[in-house]
Amino acid sequence: MGLLEILGYFGALVIGLVLGLIGGGGSILTVPILVYLLAINPITATAYSLFVVGITSLVGAIKNFKRKLVDFRTAFVFAVPAFIAVYLTRMYLVPAIPDHLFNIFGLEITKNIGIMLFFAIIMVVSAISMILDKNGDNDIDGKVTYNYPLIVIEGVGVGLLTGIVGAGGGFLIIPALVLLAKLPMKKAVATSLLIIAIKSLIGFIGDIQNMEIDWIFLLIFSGLSIIGIFAGIYLSKFIDGKKLKKSFGWFVLVMGVYIIWKELSK
Repeated sequence: MGLLEILGYFGALVIGLVLGLIGGGGSILTVPILVYLLAINPITATAYSLFVVGITSLVGAIKNFKRKLVDFRTAFVFAVPAFIAVYLTRMYLVPAIPDHLFNIFGLEITKNIGIMLFFAIIMVVSAISMILDKNGDNDIDGKVTYNYPLIVIEGVGVGLLTGIVGAGGGFLIIPALVLLAKLPMKKAVATSLLIIAIKSLIGFIGDIQNMEIDWIFLLIFSGLSIIGIFAGIYLSKFIDGKKLKKSFGWFVLVMGVYIIWKELSK
């Protein structure tokens, strides 16, 4: 086992650790770790990411359910259009993307490069969201209201995004739950984990029908991520999650810019 492979498996622990510490964001690391450290094809990496993110988020959602923080009605309203969109994206849209997309300034943009560039842009947007986040930990149990049309539209959009890049999309889901369903922040974070788990795992079903899955590798990687989320939930009692979130945001921003540079330099 080489150094990069060891770092890749260590990265699985980090994914879960970040999810446990700040309630989201860790999944944005999954695809870069799989592609650059474990040398997995970007399309396969987005599929594996859906499984890893789904299983790890499900563990977090179960822990939050025990603390009575999950709003199931909101999760259902958001998750149904999201998982339909992510399943259709993985089953039909991603396989339909041509291997050659276009040429720009003499550079050929292939399907793999295009996926990684799009993913890097999502990383940059996610990073800016974490850096600028001003939401407080509002624990007041106010009345939950629903803007159904906007929740459905947001669900479809997040499902499409998740299907293409394989990330959980928590940085889009949490603000939507706070603004459109008026959920308190802690309930929004907890509910988003359930939504991420449902849509990611259903999206992965579309991949099972389209590609061969290395189940042994996937279960080992996911197991390490789950160990990480338990460690993160424990450490969150002693670490200020808000300060950590901003620091992690800067790290993700640097990673996103690096991926754009690396892919274009090919």
